Amino acid sequence: MRIFKAFAKINWSLSVLRKRQDGYHDIITLMHAIDLHDTLIFKSSETIEIETNLPVKKENNLVYKAIQALQEYTKIKKGVHVILKKEIPCGAGLGGGSSDAAVTLKALNELWQLNLDIKKLHELGSSIGSDIPFFLYLPLCIVQGRGDIVKPLKIQKSYTLLLVKPDFSISTKWAYESLNFKTQLTTEYEKINNNIWQLYNLLCSGDVNSFNLWNDLEKPVLEKYPEIDKIKKKLIEAGAKKALMSGSGSTVFGLFNNEADAKKALKNFEGYWCKVVQTLC
Repeated sequence: MRIFKAFAKINWSLSVLRKRQDGYHDIITLMHAIDLHDTLIFKSSETIEIETNLPVKKENNLVYKAIQALQEYTKIKKGVHVILKKEIPCGAGLGGGSSDAAVTLKALNELWQLNLDIKKLHELGSSIGSDIPFFLYLPLCIVQGRGDIVKPLKIQKSYTLLLVKPDFSISTKWAYESLNFKTQLTTEYEKINNNIWQLYNLLCSGDVNSFNLWNDLEKPVLEKYPEIDKIKKKLIEAGAKKALMSGSGSTVFGLFNNEADAKKALKNFEGYWCKVVQTLC
């Protein structure tokens, strides 16, 4: 039996560049892992068995798809019994399912003694889901393409965030398809790239007040779900230095000076799912 942690993520920035011919979108984003995590326990088994505390059909579970992908590629006949303890909320823009799948690829590569290199795990992960490759390179990366181009970055500072999620989830597919590319399409790649590197340098230096955070998906999401905007404003009123929707939502994170300030702000969000977390370094 082996136990692994699957960490969640937030997006400090997210630019959607264009819609691709394959139906996906080209993006460029700065992703950072946080210490909120699911727990996966792996046991030997002749078949694929998945236990989880959420009502998810096995065939729709990214963990199941990751196991299948490894079996098909390696032609291995082994099974595995996975106990998946979910702490990362679903449909929250925090990458929980993708992280679970990435951890499954890494764990079974080790447990089944497959000796696959990171390049092959990356390729398999990308074939399952767009965010999965990032979770093979934690904690901080610039992610491009449809999520398959990953540049790992070093970071020695940790930041305190308050996560706030309303009682609804948002479809990632819907959020991307709601973009109006005639007016919202971002074409200034070099400018965006420079802005991301500037943001990365500020993250390394700790100059919180100079942070410029952005998310191209916020505009269509806020139009349909105005509560997201209300949460952002409440976080700022509660002392957050910055507030942004993570990924396609529905979670919003507030950046605070310290854990005490973030915990103090919790009282403003009764009735919401909330969590004070730290970014990983």
